[in-house]
Amino acid sequence: GRVTDDWDRRLLGSLLSVFYTKAVLTDDNYKFSPSGIYYAPPKGDYESYIEYIKGLPQIPDPEVFGLHANADISKDQKQTNELFNSILLTLPRTSGGGGRSSNDTINELATDILTKLPKKFDYEHVITKFPVMYNESMNTVLSQEVVRFNGLTTVIRGSLENIKKAIRGLVVMSSELEDVFNNMLIGKVPALWDARSYPSLKPLGSYINDLCQRLGVLQDWIDNGIPRVFWLSGFFFTQAFLTGAQQNFARKHRIPIDHLVFDFHVLSIEADNRGSLTKPPEEGVYVYGLYLEGARWDREAMALGESQSKVLYDTVPVMHLVPVDRAKKEARLTYRCPLYKTSARRGVLSTTGHSTNYVMAVEIPTVKQPEHWINRGTAMLCSLND
Repeated sequence: GRVTDDWDRRLLGSLLSVFYTKAVLTDDNYKFSPSGIYYAPPKGDYESYIEYIKGLPQIPDPEVFGLHANADISKDQKQTNELFNSILLTLPRTSGGGGRSSNDTINELATDILTKLPKKFDYEHVITKFPVMYNESMNTVLSQEVVRFNGLTTVIRGSLENIKKAIRGLVVMSSELEDVFNNMLIGKVPALWDARSYPSLKPLGSYINDLCQRLGVLQDWIDNGIPRVFWLSGFFFTQAFLTGAQQNFARKHRIPIDHLVFDFHVLSIEADNRGSLTKPPEEGVYVYGLYLEGARWDREAMALGESQSKVLYDTVPVMHLVPVDRAKKEARLTYRCPLYKTSARRGVLSTTGHSTNYVMAVEIPTVKQPEHWINRGTAMLCSLND
């Protein structure tokens, strides 16, 4: 029941290849993990096997599953978050004595969020300034993003205004508004917003800041034209942007778009220094805003490297995505790294055939064999949980 996609099958196949191999029978020094703790004990009597089992760690080390030691930290964080979420559900909804009431808290929070939210984008102005053009698919991408973000901000703004009215007794507190009220009280994104939103696991405060940042990037695009470097994590529907980049290339070179794939080049320019790129690339697009989990980007070797101890995520420098003909793509040692919008490595298939959370496979240079990173569970993320 846990094998839901090709990535699961790939991982299971890689893990099984460590244990189901002839070396277990032929090589007495074959170990299942780098430390040498885990191995197939030599032939002996029943008691020798029991003694070997008793000598194993009570709590299995992450290495036996091919994971980095940091996986223990991630597991503990997840369990702690689940505990705190359960505690939050038991909090009282009213305050006693001289404390502030829940109504006052939510009223103030709603006012603060409404103050931060910018006005809706002027769709008519956008399609006039960036009309549909055969040679520039990014204009269509922008107009679609504007429609999606306008829909989201309309829902957020409308629910917050109604919450404020309901607190004053001007409208009925419906079950929908009550859900928004309760979720805001414990710092969660309400289900009403989530249904119209891009995938996000951030708490309410971080979510609003992230949303305002996305809206600011779009406004900058509208005011100053197509950016030289795109914030890949900031798109509502990332697949539309990627298709637009391939479509521009296909129309320019008169190649069928279904023959194209991306070639990925990680630059030596950090995301914070992207301003040094003074013009867009001749072919493809520059993107930033991605994170690596289960590995890091080795700036010296310009390839995947082992994670630093107690550092769970590593920022990826600016990447150059170049559309190329699938038949002419240069072969090199790479790891096919899945890219997800959030750390929840799953997604429901939508009507477009794309997952709402999975974006694409990014081929990253590696010195070690790809199976090492498969067992590490290495993936790229568009956004973190905080």
